[in-house]
Amino acid sequence: MGATAAVIGVTAVLGSGLTTAAGADSGTTTTGIVLSVGATESQRVVSWYTSAGTAQVVQVAPTSKVAKGRFPKNAVTFPATVAANSVNGGYNGHATIDNLKKNTAYSYRVGSEGDWSPAYSFKTRDFKGDFDFLFYGDPQIGSSGDTAKDGAGWLDTVNVSLAANPKAELLVSGGDQVESANTETQWNAFLAPDKLRQYPWAATIGNHDVGGKSYEQHFWTPNTDRSAPFYAGNAATQSGGDYWYTYKGVLFIDLNSNAYANGSDAAHLGYVSDVIKAHGAKAKYTVLVYHHSIYSPADHANDTDNQQRRQDFPTAFSKLGVDLVLQGHDHSYSRSYVIKNGKKANANERPGAAQVAQGPGGVIYVTANSASGSKYYDLTAPDTTKDPNYGPDPLNPKNHWANSVENQEHVRTYVKVEVRDNKLVVQDIRSGTCAGPNAAVELGKVSWCGPDSGASAAKPVGSLVDKVVIRPFSDKPGKPGKPETPGKPGTPGKPAWVQQSDGESKGVTLTSLS
Repeated sequence: MGATAAVIGVTAVLGSGLTTAAGADSGTTTTGIVLSVGATESQRVVSWYTSAGTAQVVQVAPTSKVAKGRFPKNAVTFPATVAANSVNGGYNGHATIDNLKKNTAYSYRVGSEGDWSPAYSFKTRDFKGDFDFLFYGDPQIGSSGDTAKDGAGWLDTVNVSLAANPKAELLVSGGDQVESANTETQWNAFLAPDKLRQYPWAATIGNHDVGGKSYEQHFWTPNTDRSAPFYAGNAATQSGGDYWYTYKGVLFIDLNSNAYANGSDAAHLGYVSDVIKAHGAKAKYTVLVYHHSIYSPADHANDTDNQQRRQDFPTAFSKLGVDLVLQGHDHSYSRSYVIKNGKKANANERPGAAQVAQGPGGVIYVTANSASGSKYYDLTAPDTTKDPNYGPDPLNPKNHWANSVENQEHVRTYVKVEVRDNKLVVQDIRSGTCAGPNAAVELGKVSWCGPDSGASAAKPVGSLVDKVVIRPFSDKPGKPGKPETPGKPGTPGKPAWVQQSDGESKGVTLTSLS
């Protein structure tokens, strides 16, 4: 293993209440340990809070070599970057674990000799081929007014989702980890699940995370650009940045959508274009992640900032060959039709179609519901008086034109994405029922619960809200094609399989933009 370390933004809070290690020699307290995604399959990042600004490391060894909690003498250490927190006192540290081997279980701990945290473990998988990842919308711990109840719902969703999908390889955030950016009791509840020390978390910054520096202290992210346009305000007091990583043939790009005005959207698109130009040719799929759902089905549907993003993003995403966009913010679930250049690509695509084909320039947009039950937003009717370009779906007028599926049951859910060589499978899965833990229901924040606005009984944990098989545009059927130079018109492609309104598939000649 080769040691690597990267500079982290100085900001955090010394937590209390998480798993804590008090060293016998120095009395150093370690809290808030979280495992995060690295730049590639062979990296992981560990971040934590500490009461001491001393030199610290992450110590790593194959789990098979750790006997009765004792690490072998040849365990590898990775030096940490340790910096003073700018809010709430204490320090934060992070270190990158590099050169991991595939299909190997590893154990790790943080600190220094005689001053170690408890040990945790994770397992790598194959570095090529199929994989699944889980996407979680807005835990927003504290938003119900009861941090403990919100934390209980979040813990249950994490445990339920990973019990059902133990081989999931990434946990991807939709943003808004907490309600108040610098409230450490909320961060403690968010970080409480031990699974966050066993599976890599890919953080996304939401509007409730952005207003302080705790987010940057808690999470180090790879390949991060912290230029001014990627901050919504003063970088000294707010969090921000865009970042990217690759994982088993998927190029993930994560944006701080809180920054959108004064040229920030253009800067985001420049960042996405540069990353795709440099790395897209080697990627089977390109997935964008950011917080604000541009095809929101609920309270934020016609926010002025969302109206701007709807103008700024979709055509560019189509031309850049983006396959899937994952979003949060609206505490409800939606799955778009195939959208090309900001319009429905195929007028005949039916609402709730179980299989779709993207065609050239086609993009699917998914909005995740609340993963914790701390807050839900009810679906809203399309309102052209607020945005004339975001009216009803002619095939299903209660929905917005962009969305094939819109759902709110006031029940916790998570999104599972299956990455396969010739398809993406997206599923919204119930992780709870109307029973607790479900803070918004328990506290009377909503007046009903269950499908059909509460008219039907809640369905069981693990049942599907929605499932779609996405067939990407390809140079030949069954095989994803490679994107061409971003922003330049493509050349005619060979037949691809396109879902017709009658549910049958036909080979048609398409022109590629992706």
